[in-house]
Amino acid sequence: MSNLTKPVFNYKKGRIKKDTLIDLYKGMLFPRMIEEKMLILLRQGKISKWFSGIGQEAISVGATLALASDEFIFPMHRNLGVFTSRNIPLERLFAQWQGKAMGFTKGRDRSFHFGAPDYHVVGMISHLGPQLSLASGTALAHLLKKENKVSLAFTGEGGTSEGEFHEALNVAAVWQLPVIFVIENNGYGLSTPASEQYRCEHLADRGKGYGMKSMTIDGNNILEVYNTINKVAKDLRKNPEPVLIECQTFRMRGHEEASGTKYVPKKLMEEWAAKDPIEHYERWLIAEDILSETTIADIRKDNKAKIEAGLKIAGDEPPVTANLSEELEDVYAPFHFTATAPASDKTTDKRFIDAISDALRQSMEKHDDLVLMGQDIAEYGGVFKITDGFVRAFGKGRVRNTPLCESAILGIGLGLSIKGMKAMVEMQFADFVTCGFNQIVNNLAKLHYRWAQNADVVIRMPCGGGVGAGPFHSQTNEAWFFHTPGLKIVYPSNPYDAKGLLLAALEDPNPVLFFEHKALYRSMTESIPDDYYTIEIGKAKVVQSGSKASIITYAQGVNWAKTVVEDMGLDVEILDLRSLMPIDYAAIQETVAKTNRVLILHEDSLTGGIGGEISAWISEHCFEHLDAPVVRCGSLDTPIPFSKNLEAVYQPVDRFKEKLATLLAY
Repeated sequence: MSNLTKPVFNYKKGRIKKDTLIDLYKGMLFPRMIEEKMLILLRQGKISKWFSGIGQEAISVGATLALASDEFIFPMHRNLGVFTSRNIPLERLFAQWQGKAMGFTKGRDRSFHFGAPDYHVVGMISHLGPQLSLASGTALAHLLKKENKVSLAFTGEGGTSEGEFHEALNVAAVWQLPVIFVIENNGYGLSTPASEQYRCEHLADRGKGYGMKSMTIDGNNILEVYNTINKVAKDLRKNPEPVLIECQTFRMRGHEEASGTKYVPKKLMEEWAAKDPIEHYERWLIAEDILSETTIADIRKDNKAKIEAGLKIAGDEPPVTANLSEELEDVYAPFHFTATAPASDKTTDKRFIDAISDALRQSMEKHDDLVLMGQDIAEYGGVFKITDGFVRAFGKGRVRNTPLCESAILGIGLGLSIKGMKAMVEMQFADFVTCGFNQIVNNLAKLHYRWAQNADVVIRMPCGGGVGAGPFHSQTNEAWFFHTPGLKIVYPSNPYDAKGLLLAALEDPNPVLFFEHKALYRSMTESIPDDYYTIEIGKAKVVQSGSKASIITYAQGVNWAKTVVEDMGLDVEILDLRSLMPIDYAAIQETVAKTNRVLILHEDSLTGGIGGEISAWISEHCFEHLDAPVVRCGSLDTPIPFSKNLEAVYQPVDRFKEKLATLLAY
């Protein structure tokens, strides 16, 4: 008896209907045949790269067919069976792999780095971990909407070493989200063996540390995968909680084809080749008189015809050509802003911090699908008390305390957006955003450009110096994100703008980083409308007219500039940018043409600050209007210090006075 006829799998069909047993077979065979064809095309140079899932089909197919068709799945490279089991048109898949416009990303991304919301599939990015948090986000939406559905996300054994794995599982466990985390343990993260990835005997054992149910199953046994996930999903729909499932399997080809498998011992390859999930299941179906050799031949013939037809359609599609306007337009989700004026003339003197609180409260009243998330923002009201009383008004479902898991929470916000909801994530201090950097710059920022999925997430960023808080609670780090297309950046200087711009940001379906200077929270008071009103993002404002020079600035810089100009009695114009991305270049050009002298002021360190980009733009587009070199003024190129005496030297106020005087005397 050959290896492939030995009963290595104990198939327990239970109450599975015959049609389902056959569908499971068809589900595995189809992606196998597609892969075999892709390997040929790879050698012919018709596709550029391939990540093979041969030998792992039972996991993708068993998991997908065990779920309802409208439950979201978050697959990875080796999960072709997810896409085929959701009946995604082959011609679009093939066009995607060939980088053609018919694909899901218009040639902007490759392989399975795309989402297909109509099929409830959201693909990965190369950083391995983030999709786990997105699945937690869609699961949270299920929970809040009482939909009795689950989400499922895949990761590999290597991905379990990522911090996002810990964060996503931890938050899902704390919030009891109906999400299934599936680990495909194929023994190698590229060439690194499992023994160098983790010390526990089974990765499923990690579930105990999060207080969640977990199990290890045979990932090559299609019926064990299907039955396990089917049962777990049914349980979670009734009793929401996260579950961790480790599927033991093996990758029969290289991490991707170029890497090969020379690092794998020959004996190990032979052992797993003898456990091929399709070969064994096929023989079992024949032995059980569920399928015949003739029927199998017909299935293969039909599959081949479908593959060839899809390839023909994709092959006839011309290579993608760049359309510059379309490329730029697709960076952001379409949004037609219509300004909302206050319904009445009633105003109240309010501090900057009260304006922020007003905007959040009125947005929660306007958008019943808006969820606020952040550390200590619920009963405690946040460290600045901005959300004090919100739990009583809106409930703990929509005002959520979070663990210290910034990356996971940002990913969950994106998951909510995928389900058509809105999210506001508060960074307790803007400095802490580094812990969620990947989700912002690689997921939120790029999603619409890649596959037309908006990221309806506002990230509030309490920031800024002048309060003696030191290097980790005082940074003005807007320049970190200014370079990343797809993000919007807002940084108001006063209570009126703060409220109107935050309300606008929460209407906007794009990711917005909303910077709030902490030193202004309780030091600045202004009469602002009590009613709901919005200010357009991307529009600067002249806060003081003048003719001798222009100060282009934003946030605290506006207030420094106003004080200095008033104290010195200068005829100088002050332009408050208010928004940094998109930036109002028309307003910049207008003020430069008017005064012919420019000083750009910001609190951020000088080198690499936003002032450098503005200066370059002015030199390129407004050179004929200049009567003096463009002057920049920013904080020192050091971390921001704790001591107020040192902080005063770090910040640019004194240098600003000197540079302004020099500019006017030029």
